[in-house]
Amino acid sequence: MRTFHCGSLVPGCDWHTRAEEDAEIVARAVDHLRQTHGESIIRPSIVEQIKARISEEENVS
Repeated sequence: MRTFHCGSLVPGCDWHTRAEEDAEIVARAVDHLRQTHGESIIRPSIVEQIKARISEEENVS
């Protein structure tokens, strides 16, 4: 499972998502940036920053 935490891109934001595919995470993150942070234009550099911050979710035992 892959995960993305918006706070790694937008300090102070607690939103996060997880999915099997990075493309699904990017789509959710872009939607979140538009709805929550008021971003109307999502530049390719932002998409690359999202991708760079996606990580493998660690299993917590």
